[in-house]
Amino acid sequence: MTATDARTLATHLAQLDTDALAGLFTARQVSPTATWADFFDVAEALLDPTHVTRAVSALSDAELCALRAPDAATPALLASLTALALVDDGGRPFEAVATALDQVSPVEPAVLFDGAPESDEAAAERAFEAAASLADILHSATVSPLGRIGTGALSATDRRRLVEIGAARTGTDADELVAIAVTAGLLVDRERTWLITDDGAEWLRTRTVHRWELVAERLRDALPPALRGMDGGWRAPAEWPGAVPFDASWPERVTRLAAEWRQWALLSADGSSPSWASGLATGGDADIDALQALLPHEVDKVYLQNDLTAISPGPLEPRLDLRLRTMARRESRAQASSYRFTADTIGAALAAGETAASLTEFIGGLSLTGVPQPLAYEIERAAARHGALRVGPNWQGHTRITGDRDLLDALAVDQALRPLGLIPEGDHLLSRTGVDTTFWMLADARYPVLAVDADGNPRALDRHHAGGEGAPAPTPVERYAPLLERLRASTSDDADAAWLERELEHAVRTRSVVVIVVQLPDGSTREVTVEAAGLGGGRLRGRDRAADVERTLPLASIVSVRPA
Repeated sequence: MTATDARTLATHLAQLDTDALAGLFTARQVSPTATWADFFDVAEALLDPTHVTRAVSALSDAELCALRAPDAATPALLASLTALALVDDGGRPFEAVATALDQVSPVEPAVLFDGAPESDEAAAERAFEAAASLADILHSATVSPLGRIGTGALSATDRRRLVEIGAARTGTDADELVAIAVTAGLLVDRERTWLITDDGAEWLRTRTVHRWELVAERLRDALPPALRGMDGGWRAPAEWPGAVPFDASWPERVTRLAAEWRQWALLSADGSSPSWASGLATGGDADIDALQALLPHEVDKVYLQNDLTAISPGPLEPRLDLRLRTMARRESRAQASSYRFTADTIGAALAAGETAASLTEFIGGLSLTGVPQPLAYEIERAAARHGALRVGPNWQGHTRITGDRDLLDALAVDQALRPLGLIPEGDHLLSRTGVDTTFWMLADARYPVLAVDADGNPRALDRHHAGGEGAPAPTPVERYAPLLERLRASTSDDADAAWLERELEHAVRTRSVVVIVVQLPDGSTREVTVEAAGLGGGRLRGRDRAADVERTLPLASIVSVRPA
């Protein structure tokens, strides 16, 4: 790093607006707790060899070419490098950047696509399976949140559970599908768990072809800049392994990304895209009609049988499947799926807000064979028992449980419910635990419980749902607000004087021998070579080695300073 480069960069940084400065800090991975006092500190830090090497290693192959040949670079690439504080206003790399560029070594590229191409029909089948598997994962997340370990990956327990229920063929598939859902905004992290978002809940209600389309578009929009095409699509997959040639983490990152794209049938094993998805690669739309023609036909009716099962003769329309699975457990997933009604599944539907009438009406409208007597009886029996316990708030804000005396007595001695801290009071029980938590603990323990409001009216509770995207992540300006405020407060109208004082401070700190150009009262200048010793009170102290005397020079008289 040269003093000239640091001064040039500091001047440039001081002229940036707040958004551009915060964006630079984000791109260069600056800590929000950095203790920099002024823009000169920032410039020196950003030109530090370690910091520069990290920044250069993260550049795409196109950006690296622009660094090496700025005269041949496009304005967009030069603007990108300028925004990263790697080049001066003329597009020339700073000395520290040029040095780092000569020192970094390329990493061994990953092997991403070494398989055989596949037909459009085979790709469509994979797209159907991926959408169905992801729907199963989101369904599972509405019942029980998916655990998230410290690294951000799916917990081993939930990976195994998703495989056991048939939502994913392997643990690797489960990991990839959850990552896809997170990228698409269908799942969100909440306190070390993955919860379904409003977008995810809405996605479950849409047809399979539109499920695939929405996720595919969001995966494309989330591509790293190094893989984006100029037309809004993506670069040829054959170029992906070398897109960020000096980043040691790139092979693993791009391997994971390619696997997710293969999982979603955007790419095949040889890196090609099915013809019905090729429009996405060039920034356009997928041919949804062509994809729909290759997908299994969705049905809106099922066969109900006396053994309390429902058989779907084809993939059930998602909106119908979604509701049916609130009252029946799906036993097999294929183009002909089966579902089973039990006392527990019907009770869960009642707890979620269904009634005997609404269940019978929905099932009757869905069935090609009417409602079998055994199922009608099971619904009536569950409805008669449902609501024997009611959970709601009392006037003090506590949770009150009312209902059948025998059941209340059973609750009071149930060791599994001890965390609720149930306290008998008259003809009911009280708990300081919230209504939602109390309700779901009782429901999980298979008690016939109903949630009610303060007036005693039934209400449905939405379990394990993030309820939207939650609080938005802080913007770069918000993250760096204290640092930005401190830097803005440090700016001076006389940048030259500020830089001169900084050079003198550095000389004193390192006890350097420097050449000081001093302006004399008659307007002439004189050079003095001193070993800088102290700075304060508007004066520089140093030993003049030539005359072997201590000199004190007013800062106001110093024109410039340079190394001896």
